[in-house]
Amino acid sequence: MQIDKQVESQVGISSPPYNEGEEKIEQYARLAAPSVAAVGLGGAGCNVISWVKERGVSGGKLISVNTDANHLRICKADRRILIGENLTRGLGCGGYPELGEKAIYENIDEVIKELSQAHIIFLVAGLGGGTGTGASAGLADELRKRSSESLLRHLVIGVVTLPFDVETARMEIAKKGLQHLKQVCDTVVVIDNNRLVKIAGNLPFREALGLANTTVGKFIKGVTETITTASLINLDYADLRAIMQGAGLASIGVGEGTGDGRVEQAVEKALNERLLDIEDVTKACGLLIHVAGGEDLTLYEVNHAAEIMKRSLPPKAKVIWGARVDKELQGSASVMAVITGVESAFLKRHERRFGRFKVPW
Repeated sequence: MQIDKQVESQVGISSPPYNEGEEKIEQYARLAAPSVAAVGLGGAGCNVISWVKERGVSGGKLISVNTDANHLRICKADRRILIGENLTRGLGCGGYPELGEKAIYENIDEVIKELSQAHIIFLVAGLGGGTGTGASAGLADELRKRSSESLLRHLVIGVVTLPFDVETARMEIAKKGLQHLKQVCDTVVVIDNNRLVKIAGNLPFREALGLANTTVGKFIKGVTETITTASLINLDYADLRAIMQGAGLASIGVGEGTGDGRVEQAVEKALNERLLDIEDVTKACGLLIHVAGGEDLTLYEVNHAAEIMKRSLPPKAKVIWGARVDKELQGSASVMAVITGVESAFLKRHERRFGRFKVPW
């Protein structure tokens, strides 16, 4: 609000002097603030978006995209988009990825419009089906093409789950989908449901299956909030870009610890309970560490977590880390580790036929 100079002199107040340098800093800070969007594609992807929406996320836009109108109707998101209406009539893709890819192109401008201002885009999907497999690859490819034509360069991070080994038909579809995503995303964080069997096999069925959604949800929520809001130790867009751009496949591990040695406990679980089989971790090119704890979390504990994790990686691997205080974690600590530039045994796995059965080999 502008105050008349004569009035200022009468009432004895004065407006602060205009500082061009300060104004410039504020302007650039607003422009530089990273925008994050997470897009769930297909049933599994939309379920993750609902998980994040229910728990709340600061600084991120949540979008659900599906060909199945009934499932989309019950999803929670900031924006829901039905794709392929003319192609599938809202009935889904029936497990055919080629239909999922055609469906996303039918509504590609509508989806891209929602992502036009985002710097970091998470594409969340379950591979092996129709919509998630086909639409995620189609959207990533389109984002890559359009960003090369504009000044805004998106960082596109795929976050996908793989089917169980017994789902042989879905497994082959997932393998092709993952190969495609590797080519069009900067990084693809992969969670293998078969690893869940080893890690959470004794949990109740519903809880074990929900672990994948929880892990993906925590990853998206943790990274988004550590980049866009004030944290104990912030990640910034340049950090994430340095470790994720052109990094191929990535493996994620999450661990929690309580009491004395809570950070060591959490790191050990994050390392030993990775949700993707890695052929050789010493060939990894980067490590993203996110530590969360209560008000009693110390800087020493955060730094110690990074030191422990780094020991298992090659000396030249890039390491970035962030930390947040979460009042709900008083007395405990949570560590999320994302190792980038890894080779997956899944993509090199072949099948051999024994009688009427095919088994992974």
